[in-house]
Amino acid sequence: MKVAMPVLTAGAGLHETLALLTSQLRPDANHTEDMVFLKDVFSERSLGYLMKIHEKLRQYERQSPTPVLHSASSLADDVAEELQSGPMSSEEKELLNLLTSPHLKAVLSVHDTVAQKNFDPVLPPLPDDFEDELDEESVKIVRLVKNKEPLGATIRRDEASGAVIVARIMRGGAADRSGLVHVGDELREVNGVSVIHKRPDEISQLLSQSQGSITLKIIPAIKEEDRLKDSKVYMRALFDYIPLEDKATPCQEAGLPFKRGDILQVVTQDDPTWWQAKRVGDSNLRAGLIPSKLFQERRLAYRIKMGTLPTPQSPKKPPYDQGCDKAGLRRSFRLSRKDRQGSSGEGSDSEDSDFLTYEEVTRYQQRSNERPRLVVLIGSLGARINELKQRVIAENPHRYAVAVPHTTRPKKPHEKEGVEYHFVTKQQFDTDVLDNKFIEHGEYKENQYGTSIEAIRSVQAKNKMCIVDVQPEALRRLRTSEFKPYIIFVKPRVPESRRRRSAATSPGGGEHSRVTDDDLQEMRQSAIQIDQQYGHFVDRVLIKEDSASACTELKGILERLERESLWVPVSWVRT
Repeated sequence: MKVAMPVLTAGAGLHETLALLTSQLRPDANHTEDMVFLKDVFSERSLGYLMKIHEKLRQYERQSPTPVLHSASSLADDVAEELQSGPMSSEEKELLNLLTSPHLKAVLSVHDTVAQKNFDPVLPPLPDDFEDELDEESVKIVRLVKNKEPLGATIRRDEASGAVIVARIMRGGAADRSGLVHVGDELREVNGVSVIHKRPDEISQLLSQSQGSITLKIIPAIKEEDRLKDSKVYMRALFDYIPLEDKATPCQEAGLPFKRGDILQVVTQDDPTWWQAKRVGDSNLRAGLIPSKLFQERRLAYRIKMGTLPTPQSPKKPPYDQGCDKAGLRRSFRLSRKDRQGSSGEGSDSEDSDFLTYEEVTRYQQRSNERPRLVVLIGSLGARINELKQRVIAENPHRYAVAVPHTTRPKKPHEKEGVEYHFVTKQQFDTDVLDNKFIEHGEYKENQYGTSIEAIRSVQAKNKMCIVDVQPEALRRLRTSEFKPYIIFVKPRVPESRRRRSAATSPGGGEHSRVTDDDLQEMRQSAIQIDQQYGHFVDRVLIKEDSASACTELKGILERLERESLWVPVSWVRT
């Protein structure tokens, strides 16, 4: 006996048809498992929801609704203005409150946005035919909108199969934002042009020349990689990098240019040769390629071996600001630091290699229970950093202090032990030198002078910020997690010649009085040499116009140092 199929009404939808079909399924002795499977599939709640969504979309397509008004917001503003122009009844006041409420204004604004634009997606037409050679391979047609920006992907030729493979996806680029292109995908066509027999550089040119939308035919990788979240690895660049001058980069347009001192967020280190990174504070959210630390060190080593790059060691000792004689430039005793073997001070991560590449950093802000950070001044010839330091300390001795130096010279009648100097015997001084207690030391008129680590600790123990001025060689000893030094490079603004000096630097009232053009050239050269050899250690450069303005700027730096978070080597804050 056959059971009659119920008749559907004319307005029945897909979900009703599906429900009716499910109710008519009857177990069959020969196909029990098939029937149970179909019933389970048709009874799935998610499938019913999809059918309802499909019906609503079809209704929308048939009705093609059009907005009655494209500017509801303007109409509401006009009505509100009209209501406010005269006396209002209670109903009119209520209407005015409604029309001026933020929520209704937002709804009307959204209405106008939708009414004035066409949001229906425009999909690319499917190809009329697929290549027979693809056989059973799954093909993905992807259309991306990239405007004038790069696609954000690099390609390579697979050595085994000869296929064109997506080598990397640049974070934040058009390909990455789409989520449709992945590392390992095989590229077959670009805008309908086959790339199977093209060279990678020809394909890259084809991709870069495509403006607006670009259509790709892709065979997805067998296993698509999960999209990694942006890492929290930050690096301080210790060198300048210009991708357009780097012939080794896989794609110069995808390279990220940066300068020494820039903070880079490394978003992926999957490739051992080329990292992807963004510049912190850069408005461009797309990542770019930078050479990895290992790769940069290897090619620097190769250039040294081939004689195209000088060794990291300095060929000669540059002139520093060592105090002054009556001409304001020549050195006094301070401080001819002698090289020591076996320095016991811990160094930062950048000391692990002679090559300047990157230094991993993190944000750090001094807490109330921590000792103040050490402030280190280095200066080129003519900077007079000792005078600058003393002036800042004299204006606020309760907040800032200097590390009292040691000396072997006899104490003068007006001097006090531990105030001007720590007075010690020559034997004791030599013992302290052997014990590596000084960050630097030197000899002047047959007397020894030195600044000890304990003198710095003594100042910090009083919760004062210790300010020291040292020769740049001492930076390696001071850059430790204990001191967390903030390093300021002070250099005078040097005029081009004596004739172009302003009234502030003219004889009789300036800091550069009686300075010759040769002196000015020596000052310029001093600043250049220090910057080349020690600039990667520097946190801030202070250009000294005159003592008053330099003092004001230095005080501002010290105040920000206490209240702001700053980048420091990550090893300084690891527990």
